[in-house]
Amino acid sequence: MYGDAATIRRILTELGDTWAVVGLSSNRGRAAYGVAEVLRRFGKRVVPVHPKAETVHGEPGYASLAEIPFEVDVVDVFVNSDLAGPVADEAVAKGAKAVWFQLGVIDEAAYERVRAAGVDMVMDRCPAIEIPRLG
Repeated sequence: MYGDAATIRRILTELGDTWAVVGLSSNRGRAAYGVAEVLRRFGKRVVPVHPKAETVHGEPGYASLAEIPFEVDVVDVFVNSDLAGPVADEAVAKGAKAVWFQLGVIDEAAYERVRAAGVDMVMDRCPAIEIPRLG
């Protein structure tokens, strides 16, 4: 598995509440939109990262992680697996404390790079499923 229970709990409860969600747009039909709503309900600040740089849930969006002018604690990745590796590398360069690849997003080489950089990572899981389980 790419993220044991202790790592999942640490990311969701200890590493900070500013989450950049890569792939989040104002399209309510996309999974990223619903997951962002759940994260917000659990007290997370959700920062949209999408080429359109749209405001979502009242939070201004950015076209890339590098454009965000403040620290980000967790980068949640909603892009295709073949695009996810560079996003993970950007997250490490940005100084994120954790990277989270959503369900179906898998890049084992990126996972190894992120972990080798000393950054927590979960892959092929959904925080909107995991966070309510914490109790």
